[in-house]
Amino acid sequence: MQRREEEVNEVGKRHENLIPIMELEKQQKGKVSFIRGDYKVIRRLLDMGITIGASISVIKIAPLSGPVEVAIRGSKLAIGRDIACNVFVELIQD
Repeated sequence: MQRREEEVNEVGKRHENLIPIMELEKQQKGKVSFIRGDYKVIRRLLDMGITIGASISVIKIAPLSGPVEVAIRGSKLAIGRDIACNVFVELIQD
C-alpha cells in the first residue's frame, strides 16, 4: 500500500505538557519532542536539524504573519508560523 504525501505524519512522542514553539517566550528554551506535518515538511525540518531531543529557542517572531527565527544546534533558522505551530517542545528549566 503506497502512502500519499498529503497524509499527516508524526515524529516523536506526544506528551500532555508539550507546547508549540510559537508559544515560547524570547530566549526561553525547549527540547523538541514531537513534530506533526506531511512527509515533505517533516523531512525538511529533520534536514535542517530540527530533530527529536534537540534544544531550541525562539530568537524573534516577525510581525504580520512573518516567520519565526529560532536557534538550534548553533544555527539560526527562519521557519513559517504554520510549521512552527506543529513543532512541539518540552520546556527546559534553567
